[in-house]
Amino acid sequence: MSRLVSPAQLRTLIGQRTELALLDVREEGVTARKRLFYSSIAPVGRLGLVIERLVPRRTTPIVLVDTQGEHTVRAAALLGRWGYTDVSILEGGVDGWERAGFEVFSGTNVPGKAFGELIEHRLHTPNVDAVTLKARQDAGDDLVVLDSRPFGEFNAMNIPGGVDCAGAELVYRALAAAPSPDTLIVVNCAGRTRSILGAQSLINAGVPNPVAALTGGSMSWLLAGFELEHGEIRTAPRPDAATLATARELAAAAARKAEVPVIDGATLALFERESGERTLYRFDVRDPLEYEAGHPAGWRSAPGGQLVQATDEYVGALHARVVLRDDDGVRARMTASWLRQLGYLDVHVLDDAASAALTADTYEAGPEPLNIRPHGARTHWIEPDALSRAVGEGKAQTIDIDSSVAFRRNHVPDARFIAASELRARLNGFPRDQQIVLTSEDGVLAGLVAAELAAHRPDIAALIGGTRRWIALGLPLESGDANNLTGDDDAWYSPYHAEPGRVAEQMNAYLTWELELVEQVERDAIASINVLDFETATAERSLERLSEPSSTAA
Repeated sequence: MSRLVSPAQLRTLIGQRTELALLDVREEGVTARKRLFYSSIAPVGRLGLVIERLVPRRTTPIVLVDTQGEHTVRAAALLGRWGYTDVSILEGGVDGWERAGFEVFSGTNVPGKAFGELIEHRLHTPNVDAVTLKARQDAGDDLVVLDSRPFGEFNAMNIPGGVDCAGAELVYRALAAAPSPDTLIVVNCAGRTRSILGAQSLINAGVPNPVAALTGGSMSWLLAGFELEHGEIRTAPRPDAATLATARELAAAAARKAEVPVIDGATLALFERESGERTLYRFDVRDPLEYEAGHPAGWRSAPGGQLVQATDEYVGALHARVVLRDDDGVRARMTASWLRQLGYLDVHVLDDAASAALTADTYEAGPEPLNIRPHGARTHWIEPDALSRAVGEGKAQTIDIDSSVAFRRNHVPDARFIAASELRARLNGFPRDQQIVLTSEDGVLAGLVAAELAAHRPDIAALIGGTRRWIALGLPLESGDANNLTGDDDAWYSPYHAEPGRVAEQMNAYLTWELELVEQVERDAIASINVLDFETATAERSLERLSEPSSTAA
């Protein structure tokens, strides 16, 4: 039996600022309705997929959270099976936390998004609204719109004329993207956080250009009645040698202001030797495609902008050691300057010489390896043709456990959708004379869950290669949500995915939620965020430029 921790005891543990992993073991959609500030999402049905990345050290103190005890005992048993030795359960779950009078949050990536709102609240980040930006564009003002989201998000939709320049790439590429030092740089994202962080990154670095965040991002653009572009591939240029040298100087100054420790190879080696007693995360913050083309062995991909906004998705242990690297001297330092201000990570940057030495030693290519924790039992696999025959003969029932969004788009015919964490509780609802066959996007999750549940349903199997292979083979598909048995429990849906008639309502609600985070954080008084004013001249120059009327042409 795992120990129970009362809400008051957990709040004390968080306040001690020592290593602690606070894992919410419900599905993301459920967690987003009611959660604790510092929790990372680790659904019990997906625990074997995410635990190694979130909490790599098995002696890390872990506190498990759910609504009121429905998943934590199962999660604790799994962690014990995998060798985790210090696991506790929050007594009464989130409901108990709320009854104790402590603050409950909603949404996803709460620490990062609250951080963005506190930055704007305390530093008054210069901003421009959608109507004003459109007027300036139409007037031919000297400006460039840099979209601070990853390329995939930009490619799906962007502000007309915008150029992709994700997160940590901004200081690295912005000077190359702006035609002159007088060009106004407007940073946008889908909502608010990455617009604010991106604009403030340029301001903190002291770029010569005036800078502004697009208020409300592309949501505000749509709410103002303007249209977005789709399928664009514009990206900010990489800097030439002279521009890179300037960017390096700016990033180094920002890192010094934030008191970012820059370590050498010997210190990294010491951290690695101590990783059994002190959790160590090593992140390569370059563009994921650069990472896939080649990276030091054992380092994880974490593009800088995403790492700052979605820190809870990468780091499960509060107050752990984090070491960042790049190959340019800009992106790791800028990312670290933000993570230091978040206040709950011991962040370091690997110096350029040590980083270069790593690439000369154990270099590897390809995407980040997925380290999973197996369940011991053998997975029974089924081939697509065998599943197709069995379903046609009424001898098998396919259950998709991966993504309700993907399920709605297309799925194996006659499949049901059940969020992975809910499957075990629902198994008895399916007839024993039909074999249960699980599928997921690539079959990995389906194989893990089938192995875990084999003791409860010996005939359970998983579709080899998952739904992706089924589609690649050209087999029949269905679409729609009719057989979704757990609704949106598995995922938080952004306002962009809302029903057509409710998009504006949901966008306004989301933007209001973000704005209200400042008051919630201050009322909660648990966050250790420390916003720094870098006192560069860029902010004043930006406000002066924004106060000027639009020109007819630059």
